[in-house]
Amino acid sequence: MDLQKLKNILSIGETIAVEFKRCGNGISNDAYETVCSFLNRFGGDIFFGVEDNGIVCGIPKNIAGDIARNFINMVSNPDIISPTVSLSPEILEYEGKTIIHVRIPPSSEVHTYKRVIYDRAGDTDVKIKSTGQIAAMYIRKQRIFTEKKIYPYVKNEHLRLDMLPRIRQMAQNRYNNHPWRNMADSLLLQSAALIGEDLETGDKGYNLAAIMLLGRDEVIRSILPVYRTDAIMRKVNVNRYDDRLIVDTNLIDSYDLLMGFAEKHLWDKFYLEGDARISLSSAIAREMLVNTLIHREFTSTYIAKFIIERDKMYTENANRATTGEIITPGNFEPNPKNPIIAAFFRNIGLADELGSGVRNLYYYGRRYSGQDPQLIDGDVFRIIVPLDDNYSYDAEIVKDQNPDLKDQNGTLNGTLNCTLSEKAIIEYVLKNPKATQNSIAIDTGKSLRSVKIDMAHLKEMGVLVREGSRKNGIWVVRK
Repeated sequence: MDLQKLKNILSIGETIAVEFKRCGNGISNDAYETVCSFLNRFGGDIFFGVEDNGIVCGIPKNIAGDIARNFINMVSNPDIISPTVSLSPEILEYEGKTIIHVRIPPSSEVHTYKRVIYDRAGDTDVKIKSTGQIAAMYIRKQRIFTEKKIYPYVKNEHLRLDMLPRIRQMAQNRYNNHPWRNMADSLLLQSAALIGEDLETGDKGYNLAAIMLLGRDEVIRSILPVYRTDAIMRKVNVNRYDDRLIVDTNLIDSYDLLMGFAEKHLWDKFYLEGDARISLSSAIAREMLVNTLIHREFTSTYIAKFIIERDKMYTENANRATTGEIITPGNFEPNPKNPIIAAFFRNIGLADELGSGVRNLYYYGRRYSGQDPQLIDGDVFRIIVPLDDNYSYDAEIVKDQNPDLKDQNGTLNGTLNCTLSEKAIIEYVLKNPKATQNSIAIDTGKSLRSVKIDMAHLKEMGVLVREGSRKNGIWVVRK
């Protein structure tokens, strides 16, 4: 343990992977609860001779060796920790005081302390008693990908092979001359790794990935009875919902249905990237929904959700956690939960390379609401994107470039009583003064009739003025 690193750990305090123990009269029983919880979660570091607040109190140097040996004997005793583990305590000197550091690696096994399972939640060791929690722990520790499970009795008639022409076209649209273009159905399915063999049992046939991507609805329900994604819009009736969609079909059709729900209920703010108009709401919803569809743990009974509320939207799905941390572009390391399904989505253009989703969520999220999203890697993976209907990225740029358009509150003069639709027109013509009403309608996604009505109202208020001829004139925004 590097002393500078130790100093940083002491200053940060206890976390999901760091625990301090005073060890005044030897190692207490709760230290072994922490050993068990670290083994069952992500691993961690225990420091003996440190107060809970990070102050080093130390332990007597002359008994440090005995304490370390006793610790080793305890974790090697199957009546204490089961299965047993081999750990190597390290005796350190820090600012003239003796402490003991033990590094505990994550384990592929589920461990118990005196026949009780412990897990780590924040900086606390918690007993795990319910069968659901225990099952989730076993799922997290599985070394295999559950999408590879073979179902030898699933035949062609159980799949939607009629979707393959559409899939070929999607792949061709994404990559010119995609090899799937001219492949026979059987070769395409093999190329996509949807047919496999279990080398342990000898079973051959379609795997779970094939069923989730191409399975008939009744087949999916038979294999995964609780599989579904619950989409809810809750802005007015916050105790129940304003709109709801239950999606329990194959992943490809699920994507289309959920994107349609998002486009129906999210404000599509005007945004230009270069000369191209980008739908911020669609870009964000795409990343959220692709993640919850392809990176979930399908064998879990936890129901995936896509919720739109007044001030945020979020997704939740069962997950095989690897870090338990909040994910940012700076600390994210790609870790595909279902690599076969993820590769299939990339081939047909519904997903990009691993890691791009996190970057896109942060990039477009800031432009959509002015705030960063949150991505939380736990047994339930959560993506939370703030919503702010009054925020406009283009308006912020306009105000920076046109300080004379700001009032004392930093808002656009003359638009305080405007609708969001009228504000979008103002922002557009400030950047495109030669725009026609037809081009405004096309680029902002509004009907020509609504554009004409909004612009007529803006002219009545004196906010928008036409200067020059009808053919060669320009739009001018007045104070």
